[in-house]
Amino acid sequence: MTKYLHTMIRVTDPHATIEFFNLIGLEEVRRQESAAGRFTLIFLAAPGQEGVAEVELTYNWPPEGGTGEAYTVGRNFGHLAFEVSDVYATCQRVLDAGLTVHRPPRDGYMAFVKSPDGISVELLQAGGPLAPQEPWASMENTGSW
Repeated sequence: MTKYLHTMIRVTDPHATIEFFNLIGLEEVRRQESAAGRFTLIFLAAPGQEGVAEVELTYNWPPEGGTGEAYTVGRNFGHLAFEVSDVYATCQRVLDAGLTVHRPPRDGYMAFVKSPDGISVELLQAGGPLAPQEPWASMENTGSW
């Protein structure tokens, strides 16, 4: 038997990353700190998905094992994907927080945003596409996703 547990991403600012994932509906479900290992693990999940499908945020003290360098995002990572109850409202929360919607939900179904550490996050509308709405239908892509 195989069971999906979580996807791990390394982060440089746990607080900012948790706030970002809160915008799309994930909540912290548990945390583990290791003083000896100099890291913190923070697990996030959508309500009711605890222990089923989680995102593990790994925060090393300091990042990159003490080199002080920022993490780079490998394109082979791909993205995280979450189904949301209202893709327009979720994207609006992201914009209202001062972040960018890189691929707007022009089709009422799919959008891409990025975490504070540049991790691509796909947002998919639950139950199929919503009717196209402005400003989303006319919004251009920004950057990469």
